[in-house]
Amino acid sequence: MKKPLIVLLVLLSACAPAQDAQVVLPELLPTATAYIDPSYPTAAANVSTSQQTAAGINVNMERAWMEGKNVNADVCFTLPDASDWTIWSASLSYNGVVLQEYGATLRTIQEPANAQPGLRCDTLTFVVPPDADLTNAVLNIEAISALPQPGDYCDVYLPKIQQAMLERGTGVFVDCVDVHGVMTMQILSKPAEMSQEQAEQLVYSEEFYTLYGPWSFPFNLSQ
Repeated sequence: MKKPLIVLLVLLSACAPAQDAQVVLPELLPTATAYIDPSYPTAAANVSTSQQTAAGINVNMERAWMEGKNVNADVCFTLPDASDWTIWSASLSYNGVVLQEYGATLRTIQEPANAQPGLRCDTLTFVVPPDADLTNAVLNIEAISALPQPGDYCDVYLPKIQQAMLERGTGVFVDCVDVHGVMTMQILSKPAEMSQEQAEQLVYSEEFYTLYGPWSFPFNLSQ
């Protein structure tokens, strides 16, 4: 009876944890922080032309500056009407490079008052490399646009569209009809040789809710 008891004690002692054993937790790494390359400057630009007028719209570039890798420009433009007008197309040109991708941040909107048009101000942001030569840069705003809301075609755009169809001799006629209690612009007639898709491309063209510049603003951002 003693031998089995000894074997049992040996097995229990082998399974028991060592007294000096310690649990070692991995060391936590410090939280990473954003690295700002010193080669990215921060500077204000010298703007040679602050205001441009085209298509009856005044556009003003209040200032331009470089902050890190971003070239920013504060731009304001008069609103043609009460629609939701925004900058539709813009670009930054420098040293043979043309950047067409940008971000836009709304700053303020001023409603029309005392026979004065409304005014919208945005900040446009372009991302450039640290070695970009901006000594002769140009901000170009090619177009502003107001995407139509559901009721705008009947309330705002119908007369303009029909007049354009008549002047161009397209043979397309449009009008607003009641569709389930909602006034909706529809193509009433078109030439037989014209497809429905072709007629819709004419009628719903962006030209009816877009105004084209360009409004160009040269500036100097020497490093």
